Amino acid sequence: MTTNVGKLDRTLRAALGVVLLFLAFFSGLALFDAVLFKYGAALIGLIMLATATLKMCPLYSLLGLKTCKDC
Repeated sequence: MTTNVGKLDRTLRAALGVVLLFLAFFSGLALFDAVLFKYGAALIGLIMLATATLKMCPLYSLLGLKTCKDC
């Protein structure tokens, strides 16, 4: 696994992951009462946090993209 996610990208992914998890479980919005939206947002939030933590995005690897300067 090669690093392909830069610092700004990681920060944005982590923020998006936290926001999606918050919306899914703590927001109380009617949209997230539906099971599909609740667990869909939670799954995407977890994926965003995982890619931010691991500094590696499988989709970027498939497309040959890199957002980091040093890799």
